[in-house]
Amino acid sequence: MSSNLENLANTGSLKREPGDQREFDGLVQSARARLTDACNTQLSIESRFDLAYNAAHAFALAALRYQGYRSDKRYTVFQCVPHTLGLGPEVWRVLTLCHERRNLAEYEGHLEVDEQLVTDLLRATGQLAEKILELKPLK
Repeated sequence: MSSNLENLANTGSLKREPGDQREFDGLVQSARARLTDACNTQLSIESRFDLAYNAAHAFALAALRYQGYRSDKRYTVFQCVPHTLGLGPEVWRVLTLCHERRNLAEYEGHLEVDEQLVTDLLRATGQLAEKILELKPLK
């Protein structure tokens, strides 16, 4: 998996930086709390989307940091999911769509989400969580 990440580092898309257990644990803890809150159907659909999206990003970033890399771009963090956690297109396509929707909201003030998209995002984020929890502690 890491040869693909190394190639991205050689192009400048990723930066090499040794993983840190405290940072990893903090990202995972933050992601888990956000994922739990995103499942609260008493919250607005927009809040649930935002919480789930940020949980997914924290899990994906934790996985990238675990491998010894960092990216300043959210999209790149999501693109690396096949290389960091071995997850397929059924996950990263949802993350890509949600990233696009999030950017529309952040930069153009237009958030277009529905219950199905949030459900798909929660499922994808849950898969990220499952894979993250399988990782051994960093050395």
